[in-house]
Amino acid sequence: MKRRDDILLVDGYNMIGAWPVLEKLKAIDLEEARDKLLDMLADYQGFTGMAVYIIFDAHQVPGLGATFKHHKLTIVYTKEKETADECIERMVVELYKKRRHLYVATSDLVEQHVAFAHGALRLSARELLIEIEQNRKQIELTLMEETKSRRNTVDNSLSLEIRTQLERLRRGEK
Repeated sequence: MKRRDDILLVDGYNMIGAWPVLEKLKAIDLEEARDKLLDMLADYQGFTGMAVYIIFDAHQVPGLGATFKHHKLTIVYTKEKETADECIERMVVELYKKRRHLYVATSDLVEQHVAFAHGALRLSARELLIEIEQNRKQIELTLMEETKSRRNTVDNSLSLEIRTQLERLRRGEK
């Protein structure tokens, strides 16, 4: 069972390649697919309360890598010559020392085994997508219930006498 102080490390490009909606979007515009992924994970983080880190491969891009916050997500671009898998492995080791429950979302089987060996729990891209979709349905249900309970709040606050008089007026009675 996931808790609010748990951490989820996500292999960003692995999710984009594994989730059909993002795979289609990637064929048109990779940046758009990344943004959609971040939006989906921001909603997931907001619902679960977990800290979510998204790691993107930048091993073929020169530079020192970068880490920044976006929608309260932590986004990590790897350093030059470092893959997302290597970065995730390093982060698992660092974060596990702090005794947090760690989840690694990737469909790369080798990466899953390595993360598991370092103390993280595995989550495939498919499992994460299913969780995100279930959370979205739960949010929609909650919003519908809140909307239903808020309907006709004026009527609920009126006395029976006033409601009766208003109902008579509505029917055209005197």
